[in-house]
Amino acid sequence: MAFAIASGLTPQAGIYCAIVTGFLISALGGSTTQIGGPTGAFVVVIAGIVAAHGIDGLFMCTVMAGLILVVMGLTGMGSAVKFIPRPIVISFTNGIAILIASTQIKDFFGLKLEKVPGVFWLRMEALAQNFHTISIETTALAAGTIVIILACRALSNRIPGAIVALVLGTAAVWIFKLPVATIGTRFNGIPSGLPHLHIPAFRTDLIHGLLGPALTVAMLGAIESLMSALVSDRMSNSTNVSDRHNPNVELVAQGIANIASPMFGGLPATGAIARTATNIRAGAKTPVAGMIHALTLLAILLFASKLVSFVPMAVLAGILMVVSYNMGEWREIPSLLKLTKTDVSVWLVTFALTVFADLTVAVQAGMILAALLFISRVAATTTVSQVTDDYVEDGRVHILQDKDIPYYATIFRIHGPFLFGATDKIDLVTQNIHELPPVVILRLRNMTALDATGLFALEEVARTLKASGRELILCGAREQPLRLIQQTEFEELVGPENICDNVQEALNRAEEAFERLRPAGVKR
Repeated sequence: MAFAIASGLTPQAGIYCAIVTGFLISALGGSTTQIGGPTGAFVVVIAGIVAAHGIDGLFMCTVMAGLILVVMGLTGMGSAVKFIPRPIVISFTNGIAILIASTQIKDFFGLKLEKVPGVFWLRMEALAQNFHTISIETTALAAGTIVIILACRALSNRIPGAIVALVLGTAAVWIFKLPVATIGTRFNGIPSGLPHLHIPAFRTDLIHGLLGPALTVAMLGAIESLMSALVSDRMSNSTNVSDRHNPNVELVAQGIANIASPMFGGLPATGAIARTATNIRAGAKTPVAGMIHALTLLAILLFASKLVSFVPMAVLAGILMVVSYNMGEWREIPSLLKLTKTDVSVWLVTFALTVFADLTVAVQAGMILAALLFISRVAATTTVSQVTDDYVEDGRVHILQDKDIPYYATIFRIHGPFLFGATDKIDLVTQNIHELPPVVILRLRNMTALDATGLFALEEVARTLKASGRELILCGAREQPLRLIQQTEFEELVGPENICDNVQEALNRAEEAFERLRPAGVKR
């Protein structure tokens, strides 16, 4: 409901979307525990489409985006999303989070404002001018919502803080007769009963104007759904390839769900990371959990819709404030600022375009920047140098042919530039993690370049190995990758002693690490 309201639609549009798309994504998708439905990523772009083209334009755009997703899945482009660098993905989430939070300020503080402008700086100006109309009761209710959600999270991840806050906040308004806006006073509640099938009007005059927004919805849907599926794989400990999600099947399911959603008055949908994580923590193992989630919402719509009228807008605003903070990935920014100037500039440009221009423009600019960044990084890996006696001598400590690899260690190598688009290949290291020896050496002698996305992939491998009780050692990194590794927290994660100059030094370090890891009393 909160996502639908923030998008400029009625609250039931969000419920209809969650029922229809939630069932279809679970039934047809390529991930066993993915939960689909409306998400914060779409709020800003949906609001823009509704403002420019109306509800019919939104429904038509959603169908177009669904067709694009189906084509992407059928043509095997499910893996193409990985070609978007991590700084660009972070800038999208940072920008969208700020935009969502800015749309909730009015209801959070109970400001008397007839219409909130769609443009960010005009919105902030209007809110500032009307801030003197603040409602103490509304503000206290919204702030209390945030406190309850944070308290529930501190107690246990299994407690659904948003639901607890929703119930307590609604009860407080009803018991104390607080003069605050509710879904009933603003929208006259939500209708009970099944959503009606209605084929959206397809207007040919809108096709040209909706191509950009449809591509944006499709790209955001693909990015978020596949990111959510990756989270699902990690949380479900899917180490075998057969247990992991199928990205192409997932995109086809997302596309079918988005084609169906407007026919029942719903929004664009994608995989919801927070709901997927909650699903897994609750013990979900199969897609049946996602289908039950959709049927549960349908039951609420049929039998408890009258109670929804009492839900305060301030409580929904408080919930969305927490959602916007959680989706912002703010903890990534300090690490990102330690990367190269190129990575930082790409993040800043895409972030600024997302907030101050338009999300459609930001997506297009992000894709162009990704292509230019890839060309630049690959070009930088090309070198020409003369083979000298010193070069040959220096290379002896790096070769493997004369080295004896002990039973307690194994060596993986990365050959070529380890940039966005190639980082999924590192999954080979942890694919059969239970069969690995105590020490894993990653030979980087032939890794010619490293970027933020590649570094993030290495961090994931390091954390996975560490969690399994194994030691990761890196060796032979060239100048550019080594500089990036040392200027971020990655060196602290693996330990500076585990970053070696060459493979011989790494093997010596492996022996020391094994002595430390080996249980007391076990002989060699």
